[in-house]
Amino acid sequence: MKQVVNRNQLIKELQTYKTDDSAERQFVDQFIVLMQHPDAFQRTHLPGHVTGSAWICNSKGSEVLLTHHAKLDRWLQPGGHADGDEDVIRVASREAEEETGLTGIALASEGIFDVDIHAIPQRGDMPEHLHYDIRYLFHADKTLPLTVTEESHALSWVKLEDLERVTQGNASMMRMARKMQRLF
Repeated sequence: MKQVVNRNQLIKELQTYKTDDSAERQFVDQFIVLMQHPDAFQRTHLPGHVTGSAWICNSKGSEVLLTHHAKLDRWLQPGGHADGDEDVIRVASREAEEETGLTGIALASEGIFDVDIHAIPQRGDMPEHLHYDIRYLFHADKTLPLTVTEESHALSWVKLEDLERVTQGNASMMRMARKMQRLF
């Protein structure tokens, strides 16, 4: 698996990242600004910090594995905080394994699959803040057993044609689905 091991490599990858989506192009510029801060990869950096996510598809690209996030009460791709780790591919892979129990996920594409910036609501002492989410495309055998953890209410393989209904039309989820449809 190719590893992006530090922020300088990640900045270079973001600078060459291509997307047709105008919102996503603006996100890239905001990511590069954030990366200049020494604490960009720490969850304590507010108003926002880097997170890594895994868009996990089956071998045909017809389904994605989603988690019903316990704190946010929404269906999302697995992912989480970098907690100081600048290797965001490793972050996405680690979070996917922790949140799904899958050990057989494999990176499907070496480059960034998607970028998104989204608000996380206030919870306890943590004020509302932004997640600067870098997403990578993975694939996994959908017949492998899944393990629901305390971070989610459920896990499910969702057909792309059902994604809009399940995610209530979440724009970034639909953008990733369109990207995946072009790949398969």
